[in-house]
Amino acid sequence: MVQSISAEPDAYGRRKINSQGLCDLLYQNPALDLSTFLVSDADTYNTSVQQLHTAAVLLKQYQELDIPIEEFDRVNQSNWYMPDSYKELDIAQWTLDQCSGTAELQRAGEELILYQERNLFDLLKYLKYLVDTLRANNVVWGVGRGSSVSSFVLYLIGVHRINSLHYDLGIEEFLK
Repeated sequence: MVQSISAEPDAYGRRKINSQGLCDLLYQNPALDLSTFLVSDADTYNTSVQQLHTAAVLLKQYQELDIPIEEFDRVNQSNWYMPDSYKELDIAQWTLDQCSGTAELQRAGEELILYQERNLFDLLKYLKYLVDTLRANNVVWGVGRGSSVSSFVLYLIGVHRINSLHYDLGIEEFLK
């Protein structure tokens, strides 16, 4: 067991590791992606990589933050890694265009208002991108899980295959 990894994440949910802990992990898994770690003492390694002019990945240095957690969350929630075409997509209009009939339009409209009130349109855009990417690469995913199946909008996007209108599932179960 590697004891060099922080047992508890910092106030922002980030875990740090020291170089000895990272070496221990590399012994266990030589293919480990080093770019995903925040290292408390990365300077020696990074200096060596630069001086040797190798193609090795530089380690990310762990740094204490002095911003409010709410600001940290806001900044991170605005970083969606998806193509610009999805960032610019009018997800509400796209969703409504997928509807056939008054009942579907009404339900989708009600849900979209709830998603908008919770500032979740970027999440819906990302889910559309994710589903499109999965389909383009012939990746299979589950038919539905938990209370998310009560969302008709997620059904239209393709996140799950459970038509909540057909089963009379209320959105309140998902978006509380």
